[in-house]
Amino acid sequence: MSHEPNTSPAIPAATLVLVRDQPAGAPELLMVERAAKMAFAGGAMVFPGGRIDPGDHALAENDAIVRARPDDALQTAARIAAIRETLEETGVAVAFDPLPDHGATMQLREALHEEADFGAMLASGGWQLDLDLLTPWARWKPNFKTERTFDTWFFVARAPELARDVPDGGESVSSRWASAQRVIDDAEAGNCSIIFPTHRNLERLAIFESYEETRIHAEAHEVKLITPWVEERDGEPWLRIPDDAGYPVTGEKLSQMTRG
Repeated sequence: MSHEPNTSPAIPAATLVLVRDQPAGAPELLMVERAAKMAFAGGAMVFPGGRIDPGDHALAENDAIVRARPDDALQTAARIAAIRETLEETGVAVAFDPLPDHGATMQLREALHEEADFGAMLASGGWQLDLDLLTPWARWKPNFKTERTFDTWFFVARAPELARDVPDGGESVSSRWASAQRVIDDAEAGNCSIIFPTHRNLERLAIFESYEETRIHAEAHEVKLITPWVEERDGEPWLRIPDDAGYPVTGEKLSQMTRG
């Protein structure tokens, strides 16, 4: 993969880190395995998410459905996209008020697969979205010369009580709840694949013992746009991120990593 920057416009995207506390041990996170055929991060374990669509921007202006909109219009659309994509990929409805039961959730998900209008579905069912339930975590814009580059908002949220995960069979082929450290360990053992941004975020998430600790940490750190860069260390190229963005590990040898 070339180290030269990609000069094409970045695709706006959003992803959601769902955190499920455990009675004992580290909290679990919901992750999906992307289909191997996908051009971006094919076969890798990632957090659910996807592109910010025009419909997300339109819905962001709907006061009857969307509550607690951030001042930033793009971030509002990003939160909606993270909710929509998570529902479509995993069958988990996040930030809905009232929370739909499993049957209604599956109907909503199927309608999204058929490209139904998300806003119209919410209106017909009497649901609102409480965007306060999503906390900004990070924003990444890797810029190496690949087929696509994404400008991705990351959010964290508590997993709803009714959460069940069902992969969509399209972009993702399986899903799992696991602690951040478990996914890292599995990747290091060769049992799964994770790309550079996912690895760094898992290391950061592994620090915390509950959703509440995770949320407090997120609120204490200003979200800064992270664009990794290559620098030489002792004659070897490393991929680096800033030291002041809340990450415990800020670099990795290019020879040891998978990028995305």
